[in-house]
Amino acid sequence: MKYNRILELLILVIIALATMFSILFILDIVYHIPFFELYNRYFYAGILVVGGVVVTNLIASAITRRTTNVVGLSTAGALSFVIRIVGYMLVAVIFFSMVKIDITAALAAGGFAGLVLGLASQDVLGNIFGGIAIVASHPFKIGDRVTLSTWQYGLAAPAYPPKFYSEDFIIPGYTGVVTDVSLMYTSLLTDDNLPLKIPNSVMIQAAVFIQGRNSSRVVRTKFEIPKEIDPDILIPELHDRIKKFDFIVKEPKIMIYETTLATYIIVVEALCKGNYEEPPRSEILKLSIKLVKSLKDNGNKIDNKKS
Repeated sequence: MKYNRILELLILVIIALATMFSILFILDIVYHIPFFELYNRYFYAGILVVGGVVVTNLIASAITRRTTNVVGLSTAGALSFVIRIVGYMLVAVIFFSMVKIDITAALAAGGFAGLVLGLASQDVLGNIFGGIAIVASHPFKIGDRVTLSTWQYGLAAPAYPPKFYSEDFIIPGYTGVVTDVSLMYTSLLTDDNLPLKIPNSVMIQAAVFIQGRNSSRVVRTKFEIPKEIDPDILIPELHDRIKKFDFIVKEPKIMIYETTLATYIIVVEALCKGNYEEPPRSEILKLSIKLVKSLKDNGNKIDNKKS
């Protein structure tokens, strides 16, 4: 896929240069306009810019492919990013030299224009410098599963109210795996398998929860129990059954969290293997449902045959 895009870009550049050269050649022959004599420096400088950008991208992509297996995807991506920056700067310097423009004088003379352009393109420049800062500081690496939380991209609250006994906070953000850090955007593949591109100027200001660095995480599960079920019988039995799960890392904690007129709510805190909370929570809930049903059917007595 990437090779096809590069090949298409290269073909388009060749076609554009051939078309431009043909038009200038016809104008020179038919109308005797000496474009090649008057503007040959600018013509060759333009070819250099186009060719330099294409070659820089090809080299950066080739280095990424060659070094990924050696130094890892994250380091290879950072190296590719730096190569692109250096390549573009080198192309710009050579371009100014070919058209005989003094870079120092151009910067001094274009101070006001640079200020105007800088204000007009501050978002673009912010993305570029944000990308450089991300590559330099390594707050996360390619392949990490992260949750991005930022005020620029707030999520709407659900229309329905949460359960009255639930005080779990919801991180207003987007969760996914980092796939690329480019000059302008950081790319994520979300948990919904949707590609997401976030401007680097936003990414550098965001709170980033890195979920892939640890091999375990705390999972909290709340469950509502009828008051006819004795908690002194339920909690020890539930504790003994939960700790038998192979994904449990440490002894789980079970506490009564809240009560209502007819029920009480327990919360199970367990350190579980993996970085996703849904699978262990599902197993704990299924076990809790079965145990509560068994206690109700047996009059608060443990059915040892089913345990």
